[in-house]
Amino acid sequence: MQYEATSPEDYISQVPKERRATLEKLRQLINKNLPKGFEEGIIYKMIGYYVPHSVYPDGYHCGPKTPLPFMSFASQKNSINLYHSGIYAKQELHDWFVDEYPKHCKRKLDMGKSCIRFKYLDDIPFDLIEALVKKMTCEEWIEIYESAIKKK
Repeated sequence: MQYEATSPEDYISQVPKERRATLEKLRQLINKNLPKGFEEGIIYKMIGYYVPHSVYPDGYHCGPKTPLPFMSFASQKNSINLYHSGIYAKQELHDWFVDEYPKHCKRKLDMGKSCIRFKYLDDIPFDLIEALVKKMTCEEWIEIYESAIKKK
């Protein structure tokens, strides 16, 4: 589902009540562990973390007025989804996450290219997400992003 939110607090206030505490916990965990340089806000109608124009003035190549996206999460119809661009862009990070997931979660990993879907609120591996959040600095994300753009 998409929410017309103006802030992360506004977003969380609009989701179903049974999901609010989980989303707030996820948000607090990310904010506590996110490397310096990223900023939190609403991006693509989700709570997102991005490289602000003050750090990376070029912005996102698909729309330079948009800051460079990095990670976000959303309450969807049947799941809470975490989107992490680093998992898609850096194979070693992807492989690490896939290898670690079964050690932290009893259910099968439900993952797309950069999207991790959590259908059961009681089985979100917060400790693994905390480790994932710490794995990539803002500078490393910019370097990976620029390297990928040059290849196109």
